[in-house]
Amino acid sequence: MNAQATLQLMQKMKLNGMATSYESILDLPADKVPDTHGCIATLIDAELQNRAYKRTSMLLRLSKLRYSTSIHDITYSNDRNLDKQTIIQLSDCSYIQRSENIFITGATGCGKSFLSCALGHQACLLGHRTLYFNMNRLCEQIAVAKVDGTFIKWINRIQKASLIIFDDFGLQPLTHDVKLAILQILEDRYGKGATIISSQLPVNKWYDYLDEPTLADAIMDRLTAKSSKIELKGKSLRK
Repeated sequence: MNAQATLQLMQKMKLNGMATSYESILDLPADKVPDTHGCIATLIDAELQNRAYKRTSMLLRLSKLRYSTSIHDITYSNDRNLDKQTIIQLSDCSYIQRSENIFITGATGCGKSFLSCALGHQACLLGHRTLYFNMNRLCEQIAVAKVDGTFIKWINRIQKASLIIFDDFGLQPLTHDVKLAILQILEDRYGKGATIISSQLPVNKWYDYLDEPTLADAIMDRLTAKSSKIELKGKSLRK
């Protein structure tokens, strides 16, 4: 089998990373071509990197993160009550494996959504399926899923995520159906993944916000069992 036939076979088998690398090797001068073992190692590494890139791209696309940002874009300062060591500790995403929830609170414009999206981006980079929900949109999706009969399918998709992000929690009243849906989401994923919640409301106000004591007890119990808080401060970054 000649080189061109080998290249076509790689493409047919969808070994695109390997095929691209093989093309590069074929273009090298004879004295620069790696030996057999070196060539195989190069091709395998190229295929692995290509697959990792494609998976990361897919996870980022499906996550629907509000901001396209990363932890490298985060600004640290004492005024913001955010230190770099905190983010470094979260950057390995071990909190997801521990099923530990993160609450990000602070005034409007202080960077809560930005920070939650940066953590979501990092989770995708490390191969964790992530889903982002603005609370207004979440309420709409629940209502639509209830009407068209796709609620079970919708909630099963959420259950498979390693990390979910609820952004702008507390901005609008929640209906009874939405509270029940949130409880079911948390129950299905309890001990299996992590949840990041960003809110203008301090955590100690969430129980009153949920308003219905029985549901509030159940939701807060699942949220706070294993959790950590980041309380952002300072002026609005939008200004």
